[in-house]
Amino acid sequence: MNFHLLDQYLDSLNEEYGIPGLDIIVTKDHETIYRHSAGFADAEGKQPVSPRDFYLLYSCSKVITMTAMMQLIEQGRATLYDPVGKYLPEWTHMTVIDADYKSKGSNFSPTLREPAHYAKNQVRIIDCMAMMAGLTYDMHSEAIQELLKEKPEATTREVIAAIARMPLLYEPGTHWQYSLGHDVIAAVVEVISGERFSDYLDRHIFQPLGITDLTCHPTAEQWSRLAAMYEYQPATREMKLIPKPDNNYRITPNYESGGACLAGTADSYSAVVEALANGGVGHNGARILREETVMMFTHAVLSGDAVHEFRTVRFLEYSYGLGVRVKTSDALGWSPVGEFGWDGAAGGYAVVDPFNHISIFYVQHIHNFLEGYTVLHPRVRDLVYKGLEK
Repeated sequence: MNFHLLDQYLDSLNEEYGIPGLDIIVTKDHETIYRHSAGFADAEGKQPVSPRDFYLLYSCSKVITMTAMMQLIEQGRATLYDPVGKYLPEWTHMTVIDADYKSKGSNFSPTLREPAHYAKNQVRIIDCMAMMAGLTYDMHSEAIQELLKEKPEATTREVIAAIARMPLLYEPGTHWQYSLGHDVIAAVVEVISGERFSDYLDRHIFQPLGITDLTCHPTAEQWSRLAAMYEYQPATREMKLIPKPDNNYRITPNYESGGACLAGTADSYSAVVEALANGGVGHNGARILREETVMMFTHAVLSGDAVHEFRTVRFLEYSYGLGVRVKTSDALGWSPVGEFGWDGAAGGYAVVDPFNHISIFYVQHIHNFLEGYTVLHPRVRDLVYKGLEK
């Protein structure tokens, strides 16, 4: 193994893009084979990046939410093809807008009075996991706003019930649209398990793996370790400090977003993807999923037009599967077909390779940095695999 090219690339990112701080962990066969940090965790440039730094992980949470759902499926308590209405009755009779949603523009969200008709298909668990349910990512919809006027501290279950009042963009199972499907799954996990979503994650994933620094509800001490967060300014190519960063996907104090609730350290998150890369077994020997269940993540769900909808901006070598991107082409990228994972709004990036028992977790704290997804992440992935071959 020789990771000198990866070292050089990571150390060049501050000069090339102005990235203030970063951290990366690569594991193989339960061993950390590469760890590299660069830059500073504080805005003043006095505290070098360290393993104690806390990050808002945003959509990197999705991989762990899917792990929770697959645990319940593995136990026979649900199936991929169950209607969501079986667990959340408000989701039994859904409506779909009459108009062609693509003609409305990429940022379109329907209103409660949008002309609509009853859906022919039930919204299923697999539709929510694969972003094919017809949902949007509108966290300020009329139904949510009406709920918050009545219950400003509404629970996850109550918010998800409100979302069910909104018409869908398309017939469930027919298209792909990035959306709140993982948040719906969090509510399903609550109903099936009888536990609050965050408690379920803690008891069935984090505690078994010995993780203490990964949570939907950071303590004051954990907040004190939060790495400085920035927003990239494309026009000037500058990093603007966000003075008081927060998780803006937290609709109420009691809402736990399956798509974006988690915050934690790089080591804590890495412990989960490391377990997935090793057949569901963590470095401490604890099993969170069976190997055959983990392998279900290595297959795509999308087909036809839905694949092209997923690839409109990036991910040319990927499709979308059970709540994660799935590599489907050998033509691009050095990781194998079947590698899976996801990323986050502040630039976190997870790779799970269960064939070679490799995991990668890269983290930074920058919003609106699109080159991070299209250039930086694939480059990091490929340099890891190049380093492994030398």
